[in-house]
Amino acid sequence: MTTLKSWVFTLVNLFHSVKGENLHWKTTNQDQQLKLKHARVLAEKALEAELKKKSVRLAHEITLLQTKNDAELSMFKTKCKQDIKDYKQYLASLDQLKRSIQASYTHLPGAVAFTIHHHAKHLLNLMWEAEDFEQKMHYEMQLINFMTTVHEDARLHLEGATVEKLPEKTMRLIQPR
Repeated sequence: MTTLKSWVFTLVNLFHSVKGENLHWKTTNQDQQLKLKHARVLAEKALEAELKKKSVRLAHEITLLQTKNDAELSMFKTKCKQDIKDYKQYLASLDQLKRSIQASYTHLPGAVAFTIHHHAKHLLNLMWEAEDFEQKMHYEMQLINFMTTVHEDARLHLEGATVEKLPEKTMRLIQPR
């Protein structure tokens, strides 16, 4: 039993010794632990402040992007509306061209006037849908040349300056090459 008492006593002494050393270590390092705790709190606050600052900057950048995108969208919508208006004016001009052909060549079958009109509309659509600027300009020049030729044929026929019964120059432009 004494060995058991001795063993328990040794164990209790060991426990008190460990607790004492732990207490001694804590008191010796208390200033350092307080400094570390204070540094951690300051670091957390600095991180929080930095995150708030970045959050505000990000919100500002998002607002700027939204404003820029809204402006670009508005400009794009305006451009599309103008494009639609221009396209409608082109179509109206082509309808006027068809009426001019029909008025100038009263003996001409309606299908011929519609074919000329259809060809002009086809050139307009090619021009309108072209992605490449050079290609767009090429089709635009073809359309201008075609419409000019149609008007010239009609004018010459009305003035009696030609003996041709059909708009020959116009018809040559329609023929496949």
